Amino acid sequence: MERHGELTIVVGADSVEKLVGAKLDFNSAGLVMTNPNTPLPPQARRPDMPEPDLSSPIAKQLVAILEEQINPSLASHGGRADLVAIEDGSAYLRLSGGCQGCGMAAATLSQGIEVAIMEAIPEIERIIDVTDHASGSNPYFEAAKK
Repeated sequence: MERHGELTIVVGADSVEKLVGAKLDFNSAGLVMTNPNTPLPPQARRPDMPEPDLSSPIAKQLVAILEEQINPSLASHGGRADLVAIEDGSAYLRLSGGCQGCGMAAATLSQGIEVAIMEAIPEIERIIDVTDHASGSNPYFEAAKK
C-alpha cells in the first residue's frame, strides 16, 4: 500500500513485479496507468502447460462477436482483433493491422471492444491486450512521441 495525497494505491504482493516501471498519471483522460510490462501471452507459457482451448462455447461466442461486430468496424481503419485465449475469466486479444501501434488502441479496446464483449458474455471479466504495439508498422493514428 502506498499513499499519494488522498489517493491510496494497493497492489497485491503477487503483482508487484508485474508493475515495475509502471506510471500512474492523472490527465484529461482521467487516471491512466502506463505499464511497460505486458501480460505473458498464452503462447509464451511454459511448455508443460496445455494449449488454450478455443473450442468452448464462450470462445466461439467471443469469436463471433469479433467477426460480426468488432472487426467490420476495425477494418475501416485497416485493423482487426483476434482471440488468443480465454483463461480464468480473462480474454486475451491481439490487435493487428492499423490497430497495432495505434495511439487510440487503448481507447478502442476499453470503450468499444471490451464493452461489446463484456455486455454479451458476462463470464468474461477482463480483456487483456497481448499485442506488441511497438512492432506496429502502419498504425491508423501515430502514438504520441515521448
